[in-house]
Amino acid sequence: MVWFQILELVIGSTAVSLGLLLAAYMGGMCFGSWWFPRVVQDARPPLRVYALIELGIGLLGILVLYLLPLAAGVAAALFILPPTLLMGATLPALSRSVPGAGNRASALGYLYGANIAGAVLGCLCAGFYLLRLYDVSVATYAAAGVNLAMAAAAVAFARSSPRSFPEEERAIAPKRGAGTVYFAIALSGLCALGAEAIWTRLLGLLFGASVYAFSIILAVFLVGLGLGSGIGAWLCRTVSRPQAALGWCQILAVPAMAWTAYNLSAALPYWPVNALTPSNLWTHFAIDVARAGWALFPPTILWGASFPLALRAAAPSEKQDTARLMARVYAANTLGAIVGALAASLALIAWIGSQHAEQVLMAVSLIGGLALLTEWSKSSVSAGRVAALMACFACILTVPRVADVLIAYGRYASSWVGKGQIVYAAEGMNSSVAVSRFPNGAETFHVAGKIQASNVPRDMRLQRMLGHLTTLTNPHPRSILVVGCGAGVTAGAASIDPQVERETIVEIEPLVPEAASKYFNQANFNVLRNPKVKLRIDDGRHYLLTAKERFDGITIDPLDPWVKGAAGFYTQEFLETLKRHLNPGATVTLYVQLFETDLEAVQSTVATFFEVFPNGTIWGNPYRGQGHDMILLAKVEPLRIDLDQMEQRIGFRGAANPVARSLAEIGMNSPVDLFATYAGRRSNLRQWLRGAAINHDFNLRMQYLAGLGLDRDDAAAIYAGMLAYRRFPDDLFVSTEGRVDLLRDAIRRRQ
Repeated sequence: MVWFQILELVIGSTAVSLGLLLAAYMGGMCFGSWWFPRVVQDARPPLRVYALIELGIGLLGILVLYLLPLAAGVAAALFILPPTLLMGATLPALSRSVPGAGNRASALGYLYGANIAGAVLGCLCAGFYLLRLYDVSVATYAAAGVNLAMAAAAVAFARSSPRSFPEEERAIAPKRGAGTVYFAIALSGLCALGAEAIWTRLLGLLFGASVYAFSIILAVFLVGLGLGSGIGAWLCRTVSRPQAALGWCQILAVPAMAWTAYNLSAALPYWPVNALTPSNLWTHFAIDVARAGWALFPPTILWGASFPLALRAAAPSEKQDTARLMARVYAANTLGAIVGALAASLALIAWIGSQHAEQVLMAVSLIGGLALLTEWSKSSVSAGRVAALMACFACILTVPRVADVLIAYGRYASSWVGKGQIVYAAEGMNSSVAVSRFPNGAETFHVAGKIQASNVPRDMRLQRMLGHLTTLTNPHPRSILVVGCGAGVTAGAASIDPQVERETIVEIEPLVPEAASKYFNQANFNVLRNPKVKLRIDDGRHYLLTAKERFDGITIDPLDPWVKGAAGFYTQEFLETLKRHLNPGATVTLYVQLFETDLEAVQSTVATFFEVFPNGTIWGNPYRGQGHDMILLAKVEPLRIDLDQMEQRIGFRGAANPVARSLAEIGMNSPVDLFATYAGRRSNLRQWLRGAAINHDFNLRMQYLAGLGLDRDDAAAIYAGMLAYRRFPDDLFVSTEGRVDLLRDAIRRRQ
C-alpha cells in the first residue's frame, strides 16, 4: 500500500508504469520463494531463519522509504526487489517448521490462509487508518515494527521447537504428474490476478475510485482467498484424490467468474443504491463491502481453495522438504499471477474490453481444470464431464458487456438510467470514457465514471475561464501547457488567444482526445486539429517531473479530488516542480471542486497552493448564485490586472477577436464581467485557512479528506464561508477609465 502510493507519484499513474510496479513486486515474491530452499540449507533452525528474514524485511522497508522518492522513472520499481525477495521467502521458511505428523498439505494451507488474513488486516489498517491519519513514514515504521516483533517472537518460539526434522522427512523427490499441478496452479494465479485487475476497475466505477474503495476491494478479494484457503486446507484432510479436486475447482471457477461478471457488468449498476442515500459514509462503506463480497466471493473462494489442494496434489507420498514443496507451488502460482495481471491491465481491457477479457480468463481456467482431470483419469470421457464442459461453454458465451451507464455514470449509474442517450462508451488502457447526449441539446463528457466536462452553461463557463485566465493575465503567453484534455474546452479557449504560438496538451488516456475531437469540436474550437497544438500521452505529473521546457502559462484540471491519484497534482512538492517550469511573468491556474468533497479538503487544497504561491488568488464559478467550483490563479510575481488594457486586448466591441466571442458565449461581455468572479486571496483568508492541512507527497492528505466527503454536497456552504472573508483588492486591479469602481460594484452585487 505504501510503495504503491509513493511509486504512483514517481513513475506516474499510467497502466504501463503501474503494471511494471506490479511485475517488480510480484516478481520479487516469486523469485524469493523459488530461491529460498535452494540457497538456505534445510538443516538450519526454520524459525531462526524466519526471524532473520523478517528482520531484513523491516530494515529494507525503512531503507526503501527514503530511496524511492529519489529514484527516476521505471527504475524506481527495482528498489522494491530486495524486500520483496525476502517476503517471498517467508512462507517457504515457515513451512519448514511444520512437523511431519499428520497432513502437511493441510497445515501448509492454514499457514497460507493466515498469511492472507494478515494481508487483509494490513490493507485495511493502512488504507483506513495509518495513511489516512498519518503518512507513508508512519505506515512504514508501523509495518517495520510488526516485522521486528515477529522476528523476536520467532526467536522466542525457536527455543522450544526442534532444530530440524529427521533426514527422512527432509529429502524430496518430485511427485509423478506434479508438473500438471504446477501448470494448473499457475493458470489459477493467472485467472485470479487477471480477473482482479478487471474487476477492480469495474468496482472502482461502481463505488467511486477513492483510496477507501480500493482498500475495500482488495480486502474483500483477499478475504475470499483466505476463506477458500481454509476450506481447501480442511479438504486436504478428507479428499482422497486432491488432483481431481483441484481440477474441479478450476472448472467450477468458470461459472463463478460468470457470476461475478454478470453482477458487476449487468446487475449491480442497476441496483437502486443511491450514493447519497446512506446517513453517513461509513454506512456506505459497509454497503460497498457487502456488494463486493456478493460479487467476488464465489470465484475467490475457489482460487483460495486451489492453493492447499495444489500442495496436497504435488506433494510426494514420502520424503518431502516442505520448503521446496511450498516454494514450487507458490512460485508457480505467483508467476501465473504476474502474467495475468500484466496481460489484463496492459493489453486485454484496452484491446478487447472487459467482457471478452473475462471470457478469455474463463477459458484459461477451463483449460487448467481439464488438464488436471485428464492427467488424473485416462479413462473415457464421462457424461458428467461432458455436461460440465457444455455448462462452462454456456457460461463463457453469456458473459455480458459492461453496461454503458456504468462506464458513464459510475456510482450514480442507477439514478441516470433512461435520462439520456449514451452515444459513446469505451474502455481504455488507463480509464473508461463515455459521451452522453440529452434531448435539450446538452452533451456530457465522462471519464472514470464521472461527468468531467459538458456543454451546459456552468461547465462551459468554468472550462473557458480556465483557459482564458491563463492567457489573459500574461501579456505575452507564447507557450501554454494544459494538463488534462477532457472535452478540450479549456485547451481550446487557450489556443484561440492570438498571442499563443504553441500549446502542449498532456493527457493520460488516449481515448479522451479521440472522443473530445469527435463530439466536442464546436465547443473546443477544434483544438486537437490546431497546428500549433501538440498532444502528449503521458501522466501529467510525470511529464512535468521529466520535461525541461518552460511555459508562459500552465493550467491543470485533474479528476475529482477524491479519485485516487488526483491529490498528487495538489501537493506542495508538485506545485514547486510546476513553479520551476514557469517563465518570468507566467500564470498558473488550477481547478478546485467544491461539490462531492468537504471543507477540510478544500482548505487543504487552497492552503497548499498559497504555501507555494503566496501571491495566489481565487476565482469562483457559482451555480444559481451558490458555490459550485473555482479556480486558483497565481504568478510568482505579484499579480496586477489593467482593466483598460484588457479591454483593448480582448476587443469586446469588435467581432473579429475570437477570445471576445468565446467569453460572450459564457455571458461575459466586458473585463468587469470576467474579473467580477474574484473570490479572495491569501491575505484575506488567513483565519479561514487556520489549521488547514498542507498536502504533501508523503501524506496525500487531500485525497483522504476528500474521500470522506464524496457523498456530500456542501459546495454552497463552503463557498459562502470563504466569501465572508473576501475584501476588494485595491492593489490588484488598475484602470484610468473608472472600471475599478464598476468592478467593485459588480462584486458587491454578486455577493
